Amino acid sequence: MPVGINVGHFQRALPDRWGDRVRQIEDLGFDGIWCSEAYGSDVFTPLAWCAARTTRVRLGTAVAQIPARTPAATAMAAATLDHLSGGRLVLGLGASGPQVSEGWHGVAYSRPLARTREYVDVVREVLARERPLAYEGEFHRLPMTGGTGLGKPLRSSLHSLRPDLPIQLGAEGPRNISLAAEIADGWHAMFFSPASDPFYREALDAGFARRPGGRPGRFEVIASVPVVVDEDVERAADRVRPDLALYMGGMGARGANFHYDVFARMGHEELAARVQDLYLRGEKKAAAAAIPTALVEQVALIGPVGKIREDICRWGSTVIDSIAVQGLPVDLDTVARAVLA
Repeated sequence: MPVGINVGHFQRALPDRWGDRVRQIEDLGFDGIWCSEAYGSDVFTPLAWCAARTTRVRLGTAVAQIPARTPAATAMAAATLDHLSGGRLVLGLGASGPQVSEGWHGVAYSRPLARTREYVDVVREVLARERPLAYEGEFHRLPMTGGTGLGKPLRSSLHSLRPDLPIQLGAEGPRNISLAAEIADGWHAMFFSPASDPFYREALDAGFARRPGGRPGRFEVIASVPVVVDEDVERAADRVRPDLALYMGGMGARGANFHYDVFARMGHEELAARVQDLYLRGEKKAAAAAIPTALVEQVALIGPVGKIREDICRWGSTVIDSIAVQGLPVDLDTVARAVLA
């Protein structure tokens, strides 16, 4: 199973030895480099930088925020970066959440699935260049109505290197996962648990059933998975717990936290509620400490190299096609020994 590195987004500054570690990712044989964005570093600039310093690895957005750009702007960035990288880009898109969409980008979060559907439609039309861009949707009208009245349908002056550049959706809920299966070329999963595989297969199958022709020949399911190599399993779990507490407890408002919902669907709603209460009260260490090691092991690969090699087989027997190690490990060599065949 191919394994890449999901660098995530930069926090405060660049990671230590950023340039050396990017080259090391490719040299060690990892499949790809994925970047994300929240409300700091953007997702396309680091990948362009990586494109100039690598030759083989895939370069993926995991994910580019839909409210951050018009669909035409996203298509422009994707087409440009695909040229610069020699056809190595995978465009992952995600609706983000109401706190970031409305608080940071000033874009309403209502009906995110319908917005996503239209957004993907426009991006595909720009990349295909089959006709000047004209789109009449509920959220996107091109040319726009009103204004000066001088807007006109335009066709991208840049010819796409790959008009069918792969588009994935970052999704956690069943309806969004089904949407990925219906309209996209892949699904990028977060906090995927092999034990929940039947649930995810059902959501994907529902989307494929609505797709003309059923499941396409090219559809990738990739999961970002925390990986910590350590002879002491508990010590390894301690490195994952704070991130789980952050997402479960603080990445979204109470009642509108999609990460919380993932753990609730896994059967951990009581624990998730406790973690959220502690986190929102500012007791972040207590929130992290409340997460049991068994839960960490459901969504992460932790422990000695041998244990991780055995545990990764659980992901390989699910709907997952490839894995992206969550975060940029300091010990890339050790992680490579654990997860690369």
